[in-house]
Amino acid sequence: MDLQTIKERIASVQSKREYLLSLLEQPNLGTLRIDVNQALEELDELIDEFRRTIPVE
Repeated sequence: MDLQTIKERIASVQSKREYLLSLLEQPNLGTLRIDVNQALEELDELIDEFRRTIPVE
């Protein structure tokens, strides 16, 4: 996998973060809120690790 493909995939994942944030605003989320929070935390860690490994130009 080349660097450009990896960057495109990371950008795609980053765009999905906004959807997870919108889910947290739903009042009827119930116990799924825990899973959404966990997904956001892991997504943020993945993005941070990517940025440390491959600096954005």
